Amino acid sequence: MTWRRLDVLLRNLPPESRLKTALRNEVPDQELRRMSEGADPSTGQWSHAEMLQALVIDALREIRYVLVKVNGGKAKPPDPLPRPGVKARRKGRRHLTPQQQEAVFRRIDGGSLSGAWQHSEPGKVTHLPRNS
Repeated sequence: MTWRRLDVLLRNLPPESRLKTALRNEVPDQELRRMSEGADPSTGQWSHAEMLQALVIDALREIRYVLVKVNGGKAKPPDPLPRPGVKARRKGRRHLTPQQQEAVFRRIDGGSLSGAWQHSEPGKVTHLPRNS
């Protein structure tokens, strides 16, 4: 094994490994305070177990939301648990205008393609006009 290969293996150990835990435990308190001043927890590494836990939490939130809605309650859809390196979803979704909805439903039902929906060449996408 080369030194480079050993370095790559050691650097890519999970955060909860014995080596990384021992290295963390050896850092003096003053150094820890200095390092934590500009630290951003949202950019930290997550282990595979933490990612799986986040998936479980998201699934449980979805199940709770569905159960509340099915039983006639009012609830807003749950936001996914924030993960490091994953940007949050944008809140402002754009909705189709009534004319765009009608054109899409006509297209799905196999109806006439006149009006807001336009014929296009194969392989080319023709977008519906949007109201800004």
